[in-house]
Formats: sequence, C-alpha cells, structure tokens
Amino acid sequence: MTPQALAVEPLEDLLRLITVSGSLDLRFEIASHPGSTPEMTVELSGPDTALLTDRNGELLHAIEHIAAKILRLEPEEHDRLSFDADRFKADRDDQLRLSAEAAIVRVRQTGEPFAFNAMTSRERRMLHLVLKESGLPTASSGEGPRRFVVLYPEGHEPAPQAPAVTPDRTHQIRNSFRRR
Repeated sequence: MTPQALAVEPLEDLLRLITVSGSLDLRFEIASHPGSTPEMTVELSGPDTALLTDRNGELLHAIEHIAAKILRLEPEEHDRLSFDADRFKADRDDQLRLSAEAAIVRVRQTGEPFAFNAMTSRERRMLHLVLKESGLPTASSGEGPRRFVVLYPEGHEPAPQAPAVTPDRTHQIRNSFRRR
C-alpha cells in the first residue's frame, strides 16, 4: 500500500473549529516531514495548553485521534501523525526512555519481571521498541485503558494472551465502519 501524503487543510480546519468554538487561546503550527515518522507534526502552544495536557494529556490524545480519523488513517498508521502541546508528549517520551533503562537494569539484577504503569497504545509501542534493544522479552498485559507493558528476564518467554477479538472479526468490524 502506498501511503498518500497527509493533508494540511483538514487539520487546519479541525484546529480552527476547536479553538474558535471552544474559545481556546491556542496557536498551532503544522509541519510536514515526508519520508519520516511522524510524517506530520502539530505543535500547540498558548495559555490554554494546560487544558490539553491535564489528566495525562487526555484531550490532546483525543484531538490527535479525531485528526487521524478525519485523515482516514487506519490504526496502524496513526504514528504518521503526532500532536504535542508545550513538549508534553516529548517530555513523556523522555521519561519512558529513562524508565525503560532503569527497568532493564533492575530486571537484569533481580531476575524478576518488571511491570510498567498503564499507558496509551502509542506509549506502549514506543516502550516495546526501546526495550527491544535490550534483548529482553516484553509483552503487553491488561485490557483497555489499564493495558501495560511487562519486561521479562532473559530466557523467560511471556505466555501468549488470547486476543479478545480475532483478527478476522476485527477486520470485519473495521470494514463495516469504513465509508465507501
């Protein structure tokens, strides 16, 4: 599948709608980075960014999710687009990297698995990628918003979890909601 270029205009329309109708004092800058991941970034700034980053960035993540839907990105393509507000997500990524490094040392010293706190799917994916460099096995556990990553000691293979929904059923559900 050849990915199409992400469109700036729908994002600008969405952000104008949110800032005007929500009476939010925010500025936004959209940058395109063809050929890299993320392919497009949106930086939000201004007096009302605290509203976006409150409750662990819940509103920021929701706006990013809506933007991905407007651009008709499949879930596996959501990393093509990234929203941030006053470096909230960038700082969180730095914290996750530091936590990963500390967990690797701890698991190697104790030989015991280490469970991280619950996090978003984007954060779990990033954590898995960072931890992969250690050579230690990882797995996600839990369900929904309580899903978290576990780092295991060398030689310990996590038990595979049965998917709540089979891949075929997921595909059927996703296709039923697609616009034709």
